Amino acid sequence: MPVERAAGGSSLIDVLDRVLDKGIVIDAWVRVSLVGIDLITVEARVVVASIDTYLRYAEALGLSAPVARPAVAAPSR
Repeated sequence: MPVERAAGGSSLIDVLDRVLDKGIVIDAWVRVSLVGIDLITVEARVVVASIDTYLRYAEALGLSAPVARPAVAAPSR
């Protein structure tokens, strides 16, 4: 029996699935200075994504080395 969904509504699982599939980046940068002297500098980056999504984007940007995948043997006849 298939699960029925309400038209127009989205569940938490749908939202979580989309966030993990596409990913979200929250980037914050704060500097507090007084008379031209930096007192506090805070940098933060939060990335929420699935491992697969993160690895695809990191490889495309050159942030990580490509992961070696095992060779697939040719089927024997």
